[in-house]
Amino acid sequence: MAEALLWGVVASSSLLVGGLLALRVRIPTRVLGLIMAFGAGVLISAVAYELVQEAFETSSGSGGVALGLALGSLAFFAGDLAISRMGGAGRKRSGGSQGGGAALALVLGIVLDGIPESIVLGLTLLTGDGVSAAMLAAVFLSNLPESIAATVGLRRGGWSPGRVMGLWALVTAASGIAAVLGYVVLDGASPSVVAFVLAFAAGAILTMLADTMMPEAFEHGGRYVGLATTAGFGLAFAIAALE
Repeated sequence: MAEALLWGVVASSSLLVGGLLALRVRIPTRVLGLIMAFGAGVLISAVAYELVQEAFETSSGSGGVALGLALGSLAFFAGDLAISRMGGAGRKRSGGSQGGGAALALVLGIVLDGIPESIVLGLTLLTGDGVSAAMLAAVFLSNLPESIAATVGLRRGGWSPGRVMGLWALVTAASGIAAVLGYVVLDGASPSVVAFVLAFAAGAILTMLADTMMPEAFEHGGRYVGLATTAGFGLAFAIAALE
């Protein structure tokens, strides 16, 4: 359990790193878009090879993969819609739209974005081979551009540096707890349940990418986002292949 907490915090600590970087260094909008595209590519690869493929192999054709993908996507969509109506829309955008949103909604929205990834990290420890290096790298690398973009937006929206870093510390702690839950709740679960959870997380993450990261990346990165996304995908695949 302590190991799950540790890896959950380590993976999400890039939120703090990205926040500090954005507060101290002025990052050009084009560069920010390309960094987000790279992070999206990393997560897409992790979803494909660490979640969906693993879920398919674990399920042994039971059909839980398709159901998990669909329900994960719908669950994130519903949660995101509810949080957006509370004032959490555009929580990871760099334009400063967060300033008009409710603080609680912003926090809940950012936590929602990171929960599926963290739960999966805890789940990977149950195999007995230690945490998945590919998934750990994917979560760490994808969190970095997200926190950079959101920090820029929060500062433009009027948040103080201390308040911004407090938000990232809170989300980091919540991610660690989510990893523990993934480890504790799913310990001893049947292969079909594990497969369903993996596919559920994959559906939620893909929906999050399409809804938050990828539009922001294309808006700011322009025509080069495809190259950056492919580079991120390739790096994550290499890590998974060498694991």
